[in-house]
Amino acid sequence: MSRVPPVAPSTILELAPLLEQAERAMGYLPNDVLSLCHWPELLQSLGGLVHTVLQTGEVHHTLKRLIGIISSRTQGCTYCTAHSSYGANQLGVDAEKIAAVFEFETSPLFTDAERAVLRVAWHGALQPNAVTDEDFAALKAHFSDREIVEIVAVLSLYGFLNRWNGTLNTELEAPPAAFAASLPE
Repeated sequence: MSRVPPVAPSTILELAPLLEQAERAMGYLPNDVLSLCHWPELLQSLGGLVHTVLQTGEVHHTLKRLIGIISSRTQGCTYCTAHSSYGANQLGVDAEKIAAVFEFETSPLFTDAERAVLRVAWHGALQPNAVTDEDFAALKAHFSDREIVEIVAVLSLYGFLNRWNGTLNTELEAPPAAFAASLPE
């Protein structure tokens, strides 16, 4: 059970457009969005950041979700891991690839470019941060500086979301819970 109850959407009419946008994007209204409604200004600011980081830019949106999976699982956030996995699948990533995401170094399902990104996502999510100059050299072989900034932005965004949802023990919704349960271990 969530440590802070979600806000009932009907009580915050000024946030209705943001809530509708979140529901359209996810296919359901996420509980973490409802917990953010306790601080409307934060939800408004974070909503813009989430949109910019995950839905715009040059790095493919499915790769951004794989970064989210790696970061979230590394940080131990089951809520964000399930959300990122479900979101990746909704965007067309096969369940087999999602289930193998931590085998990225050896799995034929991943390209060298994806390996470079996921290595930085994994090392960047460790405490302390374990990203090396070699990790960045591998990224630079496949991505522009702009794309690298996007990759680090996704990792950083998930750092916030992992802390938010892990600390609040946000209750996982049915669609991502069902998808996560369907993945082979």
